[in-house]
Amino acid sequence: MKQIIRLCIMLMSSAAMIFAAETPNVILILTDDQGYGDMSGHGNPIIKTPAMDKLREEAVRLTDFHVAPKCTPTRASLMTGMDCMRTGATRVCQGRSMVYRDIKMMPGYFAESGYATGMFGKWHLGDAYPHRPRFRGFEEVLSFRAWGITSLADYWGNSYFDPVLMKNGVDTKYKGYITDIFFDEAMKWMGECAEKKKPFFVYIPTNTPHTPEVVAKEYSSPYKGKYEGKEIPDIFYGMITNIDENLGKLEAFLKEKKLRDNTILIYLSDNGTQNLKAYKLYNSGMNGKKGMLEDGGHRVPLFVRWIDGKLEHGKDIGGLTTVQDLIPTLAELCGLKGDVSKLDGTSLASLLRGTEQEVKERIMVTQFGPHCKKWDSTVVMKDSWRLINKRLYNIENDPHQDNNVFAKHPEVAKELAGHYDRWYEETKPIWDKERYTIVGTEHENPLVLYASDWIGGYCDNSGGLFVAKARGYWDIIVDKDGEYDFELRRWPEESGKTFIEPVGPKGWQKKSARPIAKAQLMIGEFDSTVDTKPEDTVAKFSVKLTKGKNKVTANLLDKNGAILCGAMYVKVNRK
Repeated sequence: MKQIIRLCIMLMSSAAMIFAAETPNVILILTDDQGYGDMSGHGNPIIKTPAMDKLREEAVRLTDFHVAPKCTPTRASLMTGMDCMRTGATRVCQGRSMVYRDIKMMPGYFAESGYATGMFGKWHLGDAYPHRPRFRGFEEVLSFRAWGITSLADYWGNSYFDPVLMKNGVDTKYKGYITDIFFDEAMKWMGECAEKKKPFFVYIPTNTPHTPEVVAKEYSSPYKGKYEGKEIPDIFYGMITNIDENLGKLEAFLKEKKLRDNTILIYLSDNGTQNLKAYKLYNSGMNGKKGMLEDGGHRVPLFVRWIDGKLEHGKDIGGLTTVQDLIPTLAELCGLKGDVSKLDGTSLASLLRGTEQEVKERIMVTQFGPHCKKWDSTVVMKDSWRLINKRLYNIENDPHQDNNVFAKHPEVAKELAGHYDRWYEETKPIWDKERYTIVGTEHENPLVLYASDWIGGYCDNSGGLFVAKARGYWDIIVDKDGEYDFELRRWPEESGKTFIEPVGPKGWQKKSARPIAKAQLMIGEFDSTVDTKPEDTVAKFSVKLTKGKNKVTANLLDKNGAILCGAMYVKVNRK
């Protein structure tokens, strides 16, 4: 009997080793606000990106690849394979940065297929249960809250150097520069997976070169000066140079660990360039930057390399492709479990392998924003055509999109507008559904509700925090009946700041000195207001709640009871 058991164990172990050897690892790198023209391999005359250029030369290059023009909607589509309108996440804040909890995300497909899953970088798809990455399929997570370091939800006083990051949900102090940390920790984790013969999917979404622009002088100094009379964005380019250096270190690591050949390495950006100087200096001949509907706002690099997969390395593939295509593509390349047939994206595996030569004809819509009314922030694309409401462009002969040919090609405009009408009629009711944070669970208790996730006024950065005028509410689900403690704050708990304390850089102190004298909490039938003292940092309430859906509104008032702003931080704890 013992011999049979040993034989079974040996066979299982052998099968696991074969699976690990034949199953490709996947590394997905997503940079933040790096435009198509922000690398030397795309013709930029100033910036030096040798590692990116080498990867570009070795990879399959999709040359008409599109994302959304902003951070969250791109990430929502990347992680779901769906148009961002279907996910509910079309805005960087205001309650629209969270994907519906019943939608399966990319790491879920990998986890169900036997992969270890890790994320090291920016999430920006919700900051409380069930929206954080460790609740959406990632086993190992090193991240931060909201859009980035110095955002309203970020750890108080944080910096790109020696930051406090969330290690599997726990705020932890790290040494070094933010991008270096993410790559170093990702490589450490990949090494551990390799030792266990475990295939891995690792997502490295850097928060650079997003603002604030911060990098060591060794990276920015070489770019100081002007080029043809235009000022060079030295810090911005320095941040990209640092990413490039880390990409080179990753390459060396993969070679050392003998992981390079059987690892699918994907590199892309989340939208067009954020830097105005970079935009003016070189934008690969395109009009538009981050947030804009022209191609410069949403056409980005996509490089795919898998040496053992015998892809069409070194080849350019034209034709309209989008970020929604990555889940179906990886599902086919990696043999992932799960049905991807109903996703908005389509597999590009045959193109990458060279068994198909052209992208199938398709019409794709990108729409984003806080309200998503008809034609708000919308671009409709087919082949080389781009419809932006009443503006129609053909980028094949007008790559800068200077000439509106709407009147000259009414049949094209009608086709694209008709597709959009049908698409909008289908997606808008989905978008209109609420997105909920769940309080009182075993997964996250206590839990903090941040103003960046409330439904209401724009308030996801330090400027909004200092001014303290925005208001909003949170849709919640109470997980269990019970007594719940609510703590309302104007400043984050770790800051120790009082309600009335003026905080901020020079010129902001006067604006931030708000005469807060009361705090109000409304949830269901509960509506209570308490006085606050000048030395108070928190206002506390205790509420009996029953299981189910509810709405939380927390306000800070003056001595006369007039609402000044919402409480930017609300800590909820089920006793």
